[in-house]
Amino acid sequence: MDSSPLPRIAAIVASCFAMFGMAGCAVLGAFQRRLIYIPSHESESAMLARARTLGFEPWRDESGGIIGWKSINHGRPAENRLLVFHGNAGYALHRAYYVSGFQGIDGGRKWEVNLFEYPGYGARPGEVGQAQFVKAGLHALEALQAKDPRPVFLLGESLGSGAACALAKAAPDRIAGLILVTPFARMGDVAAHHFGFLPVRLILRDKWDNVAALRACRGPVAMLIAGQDEVVTAAQGRLLYEEYQGPKHLWTDPDAGHNTIDFSASAPWWREVSDFLLHPSSPRSSPR
Repeated sequence: MDSSPLPRIAAIVASCFAMFGMAGCAVLGAFQRRLIYIPSHESESAMLARARTLGFEPWRDESGGIIGWKSINHGRPAENRLLVFHGNAGYALHRAYYVSGFQGIDGGRKWEVNLFEYPGYGARPGEVGQAQFVKAGLHALEALQAKDPRPVFLLGESLGSGAACALAKAAPDRIAGLILVTPFARMGDVAAHHFGFLPVRLILRDKWDNVAALRACRGPVAMLIAGQDEVVTAAQGRLLYEEYQGPKHLWTDPDAGHNTIDFSASAPWWREVSDFLLHPSSPRSSPR
């Protein structure tokens, strides 16, 4: 589940203006990442215990630190790999539904799912922020591709759409395609939509401009939008879809809010998205 930091930002910015004017907002700008990002934390031992109950094993870097989670595969390796960047709240193990959804296709032969953990989330140390997330994401992508030629696709959920699009910009030739779930076009536009009476764009350091980032990408992009999205708005997702010039397809859950997309393993969009990404040139119906 995702969560929006915007109400907190608005309340604090309004207070700063009331008490200190622009000087107060300048101070706020220096600490905004503590307001924007909403990580959950657990000890490594607690995370490992939770992972075992879910059927996951830790994904560690060369120094032994946990950078994410992998489902345990006892059979033949899947044909493709998916690197998941989750939404703002919680941590990666809260997104087990992506594993059950995609690895349930064709008996697990199509997808191996890797849940990436952001620095500063779960049991992973580090500072939160756009630059830190993108750097860590690139390191994880390099680790996946170091000794394994299987294609890597990215999935970005809400805030994670920013990370996925940024990696697509940084390494377009190494990414086979993207899935963007409840994505936004530009973080500044989302903030301005909710709080246009405040100078939110002026204080944002982490811009997360997905429209600009995707200009470097030409692979297939699947987008899943919540029709009643109260956090980033459906309009933001549609704008991102319209701006992208490569192969694309749009799925809309018309009655869903930001946190009520149908992630049940039986939802038809799992297979539909998978078929599109793996065969983007096949004839498809118009976006819905």
